[in-house]
Amino acid sequence: MAKTEGFCLTSSDLQIRTATANYLVELAKACQELGGTILVLGSPAQRRIPLGFTKEQATEFAVDTLKRTIDGISNAGVMLCLEPLSPPDADFINTASEGLEILEKINHPNYCLHLDVKAMSTEPEPTTEVIRKYIGKTGHFHANDSNLRGPGFGSVDFVPIFQALLEKKYTGWVSVEVFDYKPDPETIAIQSIAYMKDCELKARNLLPISLR
Repeated sequence: MAKTEGFCLTSSDLQIRTATANYLVELAKACQELGGTILVLGSPAQRRIPLGFTKEQATEFAVDTLKRTIDGISNAGVMLCLEPLSPPDADFINTASEGLEILEKINHPNYCLHLDVKAMSTEPEPTTEVIRKYIGKTGHFHANDSNLRGPGFGSVDFVPIFQALLEKKYTGWVSVEVFDYKPDPETIAIQSIAYMKDCELKARNLLPISLR
């Protein structure tokens, strides 16, 4: 929803929440028609805590919006993945635990977490511990560096990250997401994939033989 206007997951206005829910359902239908099965809900500007309201009230609004999407999302056969995002980009759902709190209130199998390496860099726990704790509730994973570049283009060591993913037998996508496209998209894609494959191999060799 990042490029849209008039939609907000946490709006105090019922009409806006209803319109937002309807829009998410239409996105789910489009995803289904394109052969997809996953929607990632980031869009920090469309989920800010409304002025004059508390985080607890924003949570109630967000849960109400998402519950209105349940029939449409499930009928489309799509997983909606809530993405915690770090401040200052977002002021709502900043941690995996906050995302899980909302998911538990929705209590539906088509709703899960999305984990993002950059966002996890501001969590109070180490990234690898966040992964181990929440990957079982996660439907999609973003590999990126805290410098907004791809994996291998910054200081984040992805060997422990892949080790945690392998230990917990995560079988979903690990998708590269960048916001700084230097030197160019093709180089980023080629080098990120090569770096992740190397990290996965190193991580697999660190596992007990029974888990390799």
